[in-house]
Amino acid sequence: MSSPSNHSLPAPAHILVVDDEPDLRTLYELTLLREGYRVEAAGSLAEARACLDERSFDAVITDMRLPDGLGLDLLKQLRTRQRPERCVVMTAYGSAENAVEALKAGAFDYLTKPVDLKQFRTVVASAVQGSRETLVIAAREMPHAAETGLGTPAIGLQALDRLVGQSEALQAVKQRVAKVARGMAPVLVRGESGTGKELVARALHACSQRGHGPLVAVNCGAIPENLLEAEFFGARKGSYTGAQQDREGYFQAASGGTLFLDEIGDLPLAMQSKLLRAIQERSIRPLGSTQEVPVDVRIVSATHKDLAADVLAGRFRQDLYYRLNVIEVVVPPLRERREDLPLLCQALLDRIARESGLAVPRLSEQAMAPLYALPLAGNVRELENLLHRAVALSEGDELAMDQALWLNGSAQPCEAESPAISPAAAQESAALPPNAEALPPESGNTPRPAPTTGCATPELPNPLPFDLQAYLDEQERSILMQALEDNQFNRTATAARLGLSLRQIRYRIERLNIPIPQDSESHEAN
Repeated sequence: MSSPSNHSLPAPAHILVVDDEPDLRTLYELTLLREGYRVEAAGSLAEARACLDERSFDAVITDMRLPDGLGLDLLKQLRTRQRPERCVVMTAYGSAENAVEALKAGAFDYLTKPVDLKQFRTVVASAVQGSRETLVIAAREMPHAAETGLGTPAIGLQALDRLVGQSEALQAVKQRVAKVARGMAPVLVRGESGTGKELVARALHACSQRGHGPLVAVNCGAIPENLLEAEFFGARKGSYTGAQQDREGYFQAASGGTLFLDEIGDLPLAMQSKLLRAIQERSIRPLGSTQEVPVDVRIVSATHKDLAADVLAGRFRQDLYYRLNVIEVVVPPLRERREDLPLLCQALLDRIARESGLAVPRLSEQAMAPLYALPLAGNVRELENLLHRAVALSEGDELAMDQALWLNGSAQPCEAESPAISPAAAQESAALPPNAEALPPESGNTPRPAPTTGCATPELPNPLPFDLQAYLDEQERSILMQALEDNQFNRTATAARLGLSLRQIRYRIERLNIPIPQDSESHEAN
């Protein structure tokens, strides 16, 4: 273990191995020595603490169960003292639960006994590399360290800047991202549609030591069910009709980086079990292959659904939920951080200007005023849609926000301020010909508005839905609920009434989350 003669080379990494079994301890020590590391070994918690008191290490590898305590105690001590060492925990006791507990406690990664030596070398190399990068970047970028967390790389700071806003809620999200990015623990990003969950996932990737590796984003709800396995795990030539050559899946494409699973709640149950095994074993079996392939990816997932409720309803596997939800990042909806609207609007307008190559009209305080009162159920996506429309409709130097709100059907700011439509107004509206179109106020050909309570623009009788799919789902759900109630929730009779097969009605009931009383199911079965 003598130092290399060429002093320009960095000193070999120093690793502490903690295991009470002499044979295994020797095996790990020899494996690491062959990789060129300096290694010290300890057989108990007390010996490990003594080693840590004497010197610092690049990484600590510890067994979960030791004669005088738990490896988690050592991990918590490292975190409490804010030591730089990255800790890898080896577990064979209660496997999944202990692994999740270790990651939540701050472990960089975990290994399951019996340890695969190839995987062992990969995990240790990743821990050492990340530890050294953290120290170098921390010294180089000290002014940012206190603000965003120790060792956030430059690309990570840029990714965090894309989360636009200075509100307390968004700052809490940024700080959590910078903190949890440094480990390998799976992260679940939760928030409503349009809040920017993918931006958070990209920031997590950029702030991690995997930031220079690939980020593969997958929309789990957009892949046909019969193609899921081949898309995720790859396929061998001839494994299915049309497979003319071997192809990689998402796991292989994300090797050394991050695999982002968007809308993970839409993944079918059958695929959930296969994904769980891939995450647990860190290996996959391509379609048509008999051999498993090791993979090195960090999992970040996102959903707008309440997965805990889906677990209780049997729509999502509990074991997969606990694997994915080791660390949770909740993205606040836009209505809870309205103070960010000016900065967010300006950032979106700047992007619209870059993409269109045109000068964007000025966003005045008068144009901003109605935005503060909107419910903004579609969050940032809805706001961007409004600004695109306002830019297209603007003719002067200021943004024509009133016309954009009119055409978006967002004229009324909230239900509390919305006036009731009088019967006379309703009759007058119904008397209009079916092809009559509402025109903007400037056209001089507008129908007389209903009385308002200070709103600048009237409400459209039938505004176009912002989310067409959600609107259609709600209409279909309403029809199915009515048909089921009319037929005492007998699915066979309901399917016949609507001209559907029993399989089709079952699929729609499950997709739309329609509750079916237990007694009706048992009655139907009989």
